Amino acid sequence: MRKRFPLTLIATLCLAFALAAGGRAPAVLPFHFGFFPSGPLDAITDVPGVRVANLTLIQGSDIRTGATAVLPNSDPWDHKVAGGFLSFNGNGEMTGTHWIETAGYLEEPVVLTDTLDIGRAYDGVVDWVIEHHPQVGVRDDVPLPVVAECDDQLLNAIQRRVVGPEDVHKLLNAAQPGQFARGSVGAGTGMRAFGFKAGIGSASRVLPASLGGYTIGVLVNDNTGSSRDALTIVGVPVGERLKNEYRTTYPQHLSEADMHGRMASGSIIIVVATDAPLDSREIRALLLRAGLGMGRTGLTSDVGSGDLFVGFSTSEVFERTGNFEVSAPTKRIIADDDVLNALYRATAEATQAAIYDALFEAKTMTGQGGATVYGLPDDRVLQMLRSAGAISP
Repeated sequence: MRKRFPLTLIATLCLAFALAAGGRAPAVLPFHFGFFPSGPLDAITDVPGVRVANLTLIQGSDIRTGATAVLPNSDPWDHKVAGGFLSFNGNGEMTGTHWIETAGYLEEPVVLTDTLDIGRAYDGVVDWVIEHHPQVGVRDDVPLPVVAECDDQLLNAIQRRVVGPEDVHKLLNAAQPGQFARGSVGAGTGMRAFGFKAGIGSASRVLPASLGGYTIGVLVNDNTGSSRDALTIVGVPVGERLKNEYRTTYPQHLSEADMHGRMASGSIIIVVATDAPLDSREIRALLLRAGLGMGRTGLTSDVGSGDLFVGFSTSEVFERTGNFEVSAPTKRIIADDDVLNALYRATAEATQAAIYDALFEAKTMTGQGGATVYGLPDDRVLQMLRSAGAISP
């Protein structure tokens, strides 16, 4: 199930449809659950127009980091999309969100990276916007990049800040629709959850035609610090059954008792996309339901956790008609409560599935100081789920 990345790899740009370095094509969660089917990719890129790219940086024995970009379309500066933000727990950072809440739209790519590289990634987004819109900051408005972080300091020598502006600039130019690698890639390279290796996960759900046929897509960077025994997969207490196995190996200077604050609690960033015609208020309602999906996995959002969610609708576009001028879309109201309820349910399902996807797709990794975080034992977990009748044999 797991992609194999050579530890001597310095930098791998994981584009849509690309093979993970030294590994295989991206896979999807090996089981399905819920009320709605997945899209063909079971990914956020099932929402038409959405683009993703991963930059994976693995150097020597102590660099395990990267960046992930999510774009609602090829040029969000000119084609801004209705957007919303939710701080489920605010012990973390996602820049640019004040303007999303004020304007009601997203006009930037969403970039995910590690905590200490957030400023460098911000610079890269500015460079990218200026490249494509040379009048920015001259005769045009200035961008307020959306960059979110998780702390990967256990596996990654985070002080070295190796994600540079030029890396993010290239990353954004490389973003494509279609399938993409998941697990220990991009911003998820050094991440962990429930004491297992985690990282980037994604999933989608598609409503039936009778409910509009809309798609919900979710991408997560899962670095949550909830205890092992909290992990529940489709109702089966997997973490409790594995609580004494596959335990993290800490470097000599650190023990599990030393884990406090953000390093212990971790974070999760959730990006929700849809083609349903929703405004900022309605998108925020979807993000609240993403929190419900998160809770189904056993996450409780610890004090030290930065659990920050951003969402957008690709069908509600604010067109830039000139410098400093934006034309608002004509609102297409969803007046049917059944449709809205289905979108809520689909968001919760896709978020839950994306978190599982991050766990199933990640692999065991050793990082700085010999710290080792083990991947989820896929085959054993699938057998537990089958035995419990939670998934089909």
